Amino acid sequence: MTSTSAPLTSAFARAIVSSDPSKDAAAMDVARTAIIDFLACAIPGARDRTTGILADTVGAGLPGEAVLIGSARQTDPLVAAVVNGHAGHVLDYDDVHASVRGHPTTVIIPALLAFAAERVFSADALVASYIVGLEAMARLGLSLGSKHYENGFHATATLGTVGAAAAIAHLTRASIDETAVTLGLAATQSSGLRLQFGSDAKPFHAGMAARSGLLSARLAAAGFGGVPDFLDNPVGFHSAYAFGAERLSALTENWGSPWQIVAPGLTLKAYPCCTASHPVASLGIDLNREGLSADAIEQVMFTYPPGADAALVVSQPTNGIEARFSPEYVFAAALIDGALRLDHFDEQPAAPRLMELARRAGRRHDESAPRMSSDPRTRFVIVDILLRDGSTIRRRFEGLPGITDPTEKFREATAHHPAYADIPSLVRTMSSAADLRRLLALLNQDVVPNF
Repeated sequence: MTSTSAPLTSAFARAIVSSDPSKDAAAMDVARTAIIDFLACAIPGARDRTTGILADTVGAGLPGEAVLIGSARQTDPLVAAVVNGHAGHVLDYDDVHASVRGHPTTVIIPALLAFAAERVFSADALVASYIVGLEAMARLGLSLGSKHYENGFHATATLGTVGAAAAIAHLTRASIDETAVTLGLAATQSSGLRLQFGSDAKPFHAGMAARSGLLSARLAAAGFGGVPDFLDNPVGFHSAYAFGAERLSALTENWGSPWQIVAPGLTLKAYPCCTASHPVASLGIDLNREGLSADAIEQVMFTYPPGADAALVVSQPTNGIEARFSPEYVFAAALIDGALRLDHFDEQPAAPRLMELARRAGRRHDESAPRMSSDPRTRFVIVDILLRDGSTIRRRFEGLPGITDPTEKFREATAHHPAYADIPSLVRTMSSAADLRRLLALLNQDVVPNF
């Protein structure tokens, strides 16, 4: 039995299925806000070229009742999970969580929405299970330590598979033993490499994690077997993925007190690019407002703590997709244009007027600073600017910028299209199964090209 031979896995599974975050009004409110933010990313993301390719390739024409967000089509739930997960992440505009060091909502919500085609449940149940899935994903991230990400794994994908499976196990009130098998099946599908950042494959990571989490729960519920001790096994998850940095007590210690969605909480993105570039974006916008001209700049240098720019894998991007992972480009666009828009990060070649400044920027690390971790106090960026007249400017940004209310972000992302106008208010108040069906119907509409 898992309770005796696999105490860690059993405790983790028990925490997942026995939780009741629906009693925590603050957590439920934050979760609803996060769902609005996710939809602000997924609806426009449904129109992306790569979302269309993925949908056609994985079989969006298969029969089923799961909705494809931003489309009138319905399809098989596994197909919907992978396509909607990709759509939510393809613009790199979706939320992040420090404990995950990745993007939880764009994995967990697509899995739950797809599962709504198979099982009737209330909107409150969906929101509560999302909170539990995020908790599982975040706790697993904390337990792995920093080396998992730094050695090349994309935590959105590797942890998201387990998070999505946990959310569905909670929703179905699976037994502890069945949940342990579900999590193990998810863990064996855990994959995704950071080397894909800046390519079409990065958002696919979110989709494949959503699909794998849903598939794992379906298999276990049908009696499909697997090891019940993925956390305890000597060749288990931490042995394979933690590289000696594991902290196993983080798995269940003070579970839900507070919920990870509340503290440290999600960062809802203000800019449609990699989170690690957001501090220099904010500094660039501030300097634009102060009247600094790019023509006055001789050189720009970014200073990061060790590990803080691990996701920023591009210095001199050739197009807007790569530019999402380039602080040099992000700073140039923010300074010159005074804002960052979706069209700064499309598939067009990187604008020469922006790249001229980006090529004058570089980066370095302050090796005396603590290595960046899930502790937000370890995150900072210093921008040093040498002007052509010989004077200098220094600015420092600590933590991450973000937004608290995504309502306007949703409206702008959907170009105020009336087909979607009721979604934010519905998400904030939905509770019943009928409310959830109404949300799915609103999402299941053809978009007008370019809104």
